[in-house]
Amino acid sequence: MKAENKPGSLIKKIVYALLLLVGSLAAYYGVDKSDNAVATASFADGVATIEQAYQQRQSKVWVEVDGVAVKLLSDDNDGSRHQRFILKIDSGRTLLVAHNIDLAARVPLSRSDSLSLRGRYEWNDKGGVLHWTHHDPSRKIAGGWIEHKGKRYQ
Repeated sequence: MKAENKPGSLIKKIVYALLLLVGSLAAYYGVDKSDNAVATASFADGVATIEQAYQQRQSKVWVEVDGVAVKLLSDDNDGSRHQRFILKIDSGRTLLVAHNIDLAARVPLSRSDSLSLRGRYEWNDKGGVLHWTHHDPSRKIAGGWIEHKGKRYQ
């Protein structure tokens, strides 16, 4: 006499197969869980998210925030070239912005210019750094941008 397949057993096999398929696709497309695990904070809560990340010494936090360029710095030309400036946000905190100009166009900034940006916050004891303000050339993550005077640089 043949053993009959139980309906519950078949469902378990299908669920297991689907889990394997999803895991394989994630591995194939190189999903970076560290970047995708943290949702981007919108402009409304970007400042609060940065303040919380600073207090908790967190990094790899994607945020969208408005601010003012309070100081223009020389470019960092070691390795990938980065346009650097100090951004002051509404909380009063200042952040170093490192905008990769090998991947995105230089932003024609002047001191006191207002801008909006999406980037990844990295903690440091001076307030933090915002980088990844450009597209992701490998298209694995959404990447970032800077908006200045109605133009988006990414």
